[in-house]
Amino acid sequence: MNSIDLDQTATSVRAATLDDLEATGALLRPGSEGYDAARAAWNLAVDLRPAAVAVPTSVEDVVAVVRAAAAAGLRVVTMSTGHGMGPLAEASLDDVVLVRLIALTGTTVDPETRTARVLGGTQWGEVVTAASAHGLTALHGSAPDVGVAGYVLGGGLSFFGRQHGIAANSVTAVEVVTADGSVVRATADEQPDLFWAVRGGGGGVGVVVALELALLPYADVFAGMLLWDRERAPEVVRAWTEWTRTAPESVTTSLRVMSFPPLPELPPFLSGRHVVVIDGAVLEDDDTAAAVLAPLRALEPEVDTFARIPSGQLLHVHMDPPAPVPAVSDHAVLGELDDDAVAAFLEQVGPGTTSGLMFAELRHLGGALARDAGAAGALRRFEGDYALYCIAVAPTPQAAVAGKAAAYQVVRAMARWSRVALLPTFTEARVDGSRFHDGEDWARLCEVRAALDPQGTFTTGVGG
Repeated sequence: MNSIDLDQTATSVRAATLDDLEATGALLRPGSEGYDAARAAWNLAVDLRPAAVAVPTSVEDVVAVVRAAAAAGLRVVTMSTGHGMGPLAEASLDDVVLVRLIALTGTTVDPETRTARVLGGTQWGEVVTAASAHGLTALHGSAPDVGVAGYVLGGGLSFFGRQHGIAANSVTAVEVVTADGSVVRATADEQPDLFWAVRGGGGGVGVVVALELALLPYADVFAGMLLWDRERAPEVVRAWTEWTRTAPESVTTSLRVMSFPPLPELPPFLSGRHVVVIDGAVLEDDDTAAAVLAPLRALEPEVDTFARIPSGQLLHVHMDPPAPVPAVSDHAVLGELDDDAVAAFLEQVGPGTTSGLMFAELRHLGGALARDAGAAGALRRFEGDYALYCIAVAPTPQAAVAGKAAAYQVVRAMARWSRVALLPTFTEARVDGSRFHDGEDWARLCEVRAALDPQGTFTTGVGG
């Protein structure tokens, strides 16, 4: 039998197996009603075309799909909300079953132990709302519609991060469907290798169907944003970078230079404007927080919303888009930013420039994010002082090409201050996974993946 015959036979076997998989539940194949909606990533510029999409409503459904896919030599990738799926769009998914966990949701909070049990497809908005009822919150991201599991699989960068570290290390237990279809509970004491790999390892070891999180005792938080016209960017960017060098670990902020089209649905202070925004949280009492922010407020922002707010409202401070959009991006981790670095950044996105980006962001790292946690997972810390993240809206293929070039141009301009490391949840392109981990951790992660999934059933990468 020649290679063409072998390929045809394999294709026939997989097609028959997909027929069998359809009998296990809500399995959707190309051309079937609902397939396109089920495969859609949050980023509408990401076009995923897997061999099939399963939408399980129970752990038993997940087990059935994983077992059948593995038996047929098909690969499995997990997605809930569809954030962070860009790397998969660059690979063939002809032999992949996409397990979309969007229907497997739920949160249970234990206020006595300050923990939450979260099902695998649950979004941060649900978790934070449930925790808020008990005066608690979590190391969540900057938007309510991001999936919890995908976020912590990639480490997780929170506005509580400089005080409390990487979100992955707030996970106290996980329940995973492994490559043989077993449902395994992993903690620091049970299945420790699996527990270690899931926390920041980016997938590749199974389908996380539930996880338990340690919660934070914040019923409210001092948080908000400061906004200026982009013409003020030179003084604001320089002041912020200088301020971050001595800001206490209780403060986690970002700075973005943002451009908005003239849309009527936008508030007047954003519509059709170029602005510079500083936002984040200060985990201090009101007087201390005001003193910390004083150097920035001295620049007389046009808008200042920093105040004591219910902790659940922090999910909306960053003004992430409330609905899926098509976009392209680029990312780098930067070291200390000197005057030359600030000048290079402003040359790309400052007053008078036409970068074509929706925003260029600098997220302040350091503090607990840069230190090894006592019982860290596969991603023990974030290197560097700042995360650079550039996004352009891409409603057409031509716009996507131009947007990628614009984002890359900013990243390239900052290369002199860049580190090798990257943050998984900021990376929308396929890169060598070793760039996310320390050398020893990367070697161990590869060994754990090989032991837990010797047939390579699960694709690696981060998806929310």
